[in-house]
Amino acid sequence: MKTAQNESVPCGKMFVKISSSPCAGKSDAGRYTHILTHTRTNTPPAEAKEAFALFDKRGTGKIPSGQLGDLLRALGQNPTQAEVDSLRSSAPSELDYKTFLSILQRPDGFKPAGELDDFVRGFQVFDKDGSGVIGAGELRYVLTQLGEKMSDAEVDELLKGVPISSDGNINYRDFAAHILGA
Repeated sequence: MKTAQNESVPCGKMFVKISSSPCAGKSDAGRYTHILTHTRTNTPPAEAKEAFALFDKRGTGKIPSGQLGDLLRALGQNPTQAEVDSLRSSAPSELDYKTFLSILQRPDGFKPAGELDDFVRGFQVFDKDGSGVIGAGELRYVLTQLGEKMSDAEVDELLKGVPISSDGNINYRDFAAHILGA
């Protein structure tokens, strides 16, 4: 990759020390920045700053990189665990607000949560008789064993308030609407 000054920037790294950038000033020494340029998300900077402050439990102006996924999700983003792992692997162990904001405003953003019909089509794969329901046990298996696996505690939390019929089935359209808050 080339900078505006036609200088090489190493590819494969999501973060670089600002001091290694051709645009770095003395006050930037030792700080990290995301190497991509960013567009704005729908999250207002004030809301992002407030959420960041809530995660900054020590009041240092930094959060552990291990909290990145939780903070992004708290702001309505939908990163996959693989995206979070990739971002964390190339980030410093602690992120300041400016670095976090650059992640939040990355140009490709994060995949949207999906539309109701997308979820319904996904559940239809498991609906062998076309009844519009999936067994609660089968749903738990799918969520804990396939794709980005959830813990049993996460599934329990997800299923709170979801009606389960007397024969142990869940209407998956209603379940998807519940997840999406629709």
